[in-house]
Amino acid sequence: MSTEGFWQHLYPGPADDAVAQSGPPYKDRYPVPVGDGLVLDLPLRTLPEGDRAVASIIINQASFAVVDRFADALAALGRALAPDVVVGLPTLGLTLAPKVAERLGHAHYVPMGYSRKFWYDEALSEPVSSVTTPTQAKRLYLDPNLIPRLAGRRVVIVDDVVSRGTTVTAARHVLDRAGAVTVGALAIMGQTERWKSVLGGLPVRTVFTTPLFERRSDGWWPVATTAG
Repeated sequence: MSTEGFWQHLYPGPADDAVAQSGPPYKDRYPVPVGDGLVLDLPLRTLPEGDRAVASIIINQASFAVVDRFADALAALGRALAPDVVVGLPTLGLTLAPKVAERLGHAHYVPMGYSRKFWYDEALSEPVSSVTTPTQAKRLYLDPNLIPRLAGRRVVIVDDVVSRGTTVTAARHVLDRAGAVTVGALAIMGQTERWKSVLGGLPVRTVFTTPLFERRSDGWWPVATTAG
């Protein structure tokens, strides 16, 4: 299924608490409420095992209007955390983090990355894996030149999706070594609830959440999950 047509437009929909109740079964998409009576359709992406799926969003493929809408929403969610610094996670969190930082009145943000420059310090890195690239061994890096922006500062982590919580956890470990105080995380989507038990008491704010889906004879159905 081509997903190019997704993530481009928000459209008026039913009341927020009724949007996700418009099915099931779902065929190829899942409608999510994004506030102010607007809805975004997300494609359902089949996981490798074949009988499970998750709703997906690739924010760097979205229209500028959609990106800006979510940047506004994340900034509003993050304002109460009173961060001094916004930290963006690769890859897709880097689309959102500078916009969130700008909306919070910051002069800049701190990007993390998967590419190791020759002057980097391995002590400022952590191994990570993700749902979308489960077989790729990666490390999350922080440029040591950015430590002065972080030491002793309140930071909030920005990503597009929080799923298992492993990338946010890795980022926290690196930021701890840089002397930062992580006060929360922001994401467009909370994908299932697996991340809740991993991230513990860290405040995590999301614009919306989506369930895990299972394949049945007539389409995709949400699966009840727990935080554990």
